[in-house]
Amino acid sequence: MDHALVTTAFTIDGYRIVRNLGLVRGITVRSRSIIGTFGAGIQTIFGGNISLLQELCERTRQDAFMIMLQHAEAMGATAVIGMRYDANEVMSGVTEVLAYGTAVVLEKL
Repeated sequence: MDHALVTTAFTIDGYRIVRNLGLVRGITVRSRSIIGTFGAGIQTIFGGNISLLQELCERTRQDAFMIMLQHAEAMGATAVIGMRYDANEVMSGVTEVLAYGTAVVLEKL
């Protein structure tokens, strides 16, 4: 699926929705490692961007996004509209990240 056809909007310029396939989602659950937690703790002492946690968060969101796209493609979608992320702490140090949206089939105008 073309990543340009994944949007937080509910329409895509130049296309019309010909079929709504329903909700798609990608979920991943991650925890921080002991080393990552220690390294992030050191980074907080100096302030600024906590790059170890930033990389973990970005990788986790990307994984959830790709799982969502696989789900959409398996349903026959050509696009995902209304895409969002959600995150919840499942337990201390363990976070669930969910990417979700509506799978649709588009037709170029």
